[in-house]
Amino acid sequence: MHWTRCANPAWSMVFDEADRVATIELEKDRDVVRARSRVADAMKACGSSDLMQTRFVTAVSEVVRNALTHAGGGTLAIYAMPGQRQVGIECRDAGRGIADIDAAMVDGFTTRRGSMGRGLGGAKRLSKAFAIESSSENGTTVRMIGACSLR
Repeated sequence: MHWTRCANPAWSMVFDEADRVATIELEKDRDVVRARSRVADAMKACGSSDLMQTRFVTAVSEVVRNALTHAGGGTLAIYAMPGQRQVGIECRDAGRGIADIDAAMVDGFTTRRGSMGRGLGGAKRLSKAFAIESSSENGTTVRMIGACSLR
């Protein structure tokens, strides 16, 4: 299950059956550490291997850092899906949006000097599922699912 830019309003129902385990306001750099820690805790709770946990925490870290760097902050919601052995996140910001999502998903794309430009594309590769919506009116919302096991 991989989504990219979803024009379908049904994408917002992905976490309807999930339990929200945390909400983190993203305001300062230290909130990246809080987000990583809470996602790692949720992954551990669903029996995640260290590898799967590291992959998803890395993806979440990139998305959260983008919200802080490019939009000045946002909100991260973390969801447990125990029956599916998955953890989901929704990161929302109220920034100016991503002008060209397709370009932003390509490795090498960057808006920051010194960046390797593997952010969103890397986050997608490290997730079981990935969806992004962005507009100048509503900011950017990224949803991702991390699997707790390879099955």
